Amino acid sequence: MRSDRHFTLTIDCPDRVGIVAAVSQFIAERGGWILESNHHADREHGRFFMRNAILASSLAERPEDFSKAFEPIARQFEMRWRLSDSARPHRVAVLVSRLDHCLVDLLYRWRSGELHCEIGCVISNHDDLRPDVAFHGLPFHLVPVTPDTKAQAFGQIQALLQTQAIDTVVLARYMQILPSALCEAYPGRILNIHHSFLPSFVGARPYHRAFERGVKLIGATCHYVTADLDEGPIIEQDVVRIEHDDTVDDLVRYGRDVEKAVLARALRYHLEDRVLLNGHRTVVFR
Repeated sequence: MRSDRHFTLTIDCPDRVGIVAAVSQFIAERGGWILESNHHADREHGRFFMRNAILASSLAERPEDFSKAFEPIARQFEMRWRLSDSARPHRVAVLVSRLDHCLVDLLYRWRSGELHCEIGCVISNHDDLRPDVAFHGLPFHLVPVTPDTKAQAFGQIQALLQTQAIDTVVLARYMQILPSALCEAYPGRILNIHHSFLPSFVGARPYHRAFERGVKLIGATCHYVTADLDEGPIIEQDVVRIEHDDTVDDLVRYGRDVEKAVLARALRYHLEDRVLLNGHRTVVFR
């Protein structure tokens, strides 16, 4: 897609005849130039998913007026829908612990313009990565988490997210389990990178357990965070092949490369409104 300002209309509704025609006609009547259009029908559950990117300069009316005029169609087809503006990028907060590979990769991609977003802050339970964040001129917040202070710490984190008007939270190897209240405050807006090809090897030390099991493929999974550990809807995954003479250290090294790529792809899909929730699954319009 070109970098011109555009509006993205995403739709999720019960499947029936006439949805595409009604939406396309509505856009055409307003002179809308559709840059990209994606559809998916979930025949098993009878739901329809749609994403249209519309060139902003082709519309004479403001996004608020477009949205107001679209409401009757949305009611007619029982749509859950959203209109986003590329001129108002997501505000992102990155949570990280001590491992730096995912954080540094995201910061590079953000600085180079590959990830279209605003990074409001980086939050960590350790001080190790403060210099990396300072190099990019971003706010760094140290919020230690201990068993005795966990509730207070996550209350502080949630307050920071609200103060910074954060839209999307990225767990870039943040080695803490988020409380249910925080997950529920940002449904479908917290991304986590898990160093395993889920649902295999959930929890801690998956590379070591994969090595002991003698697997031939290891991978990484980016998913939305829910109150159920490592069970949220999956956005993106990838794998790398393992040979019989690879060591645990080799697996960790291969895995970190996969983690960076998977997290970056999933975040880009999310920022571009390409991910729609479908129950415990996702529809990803690549």
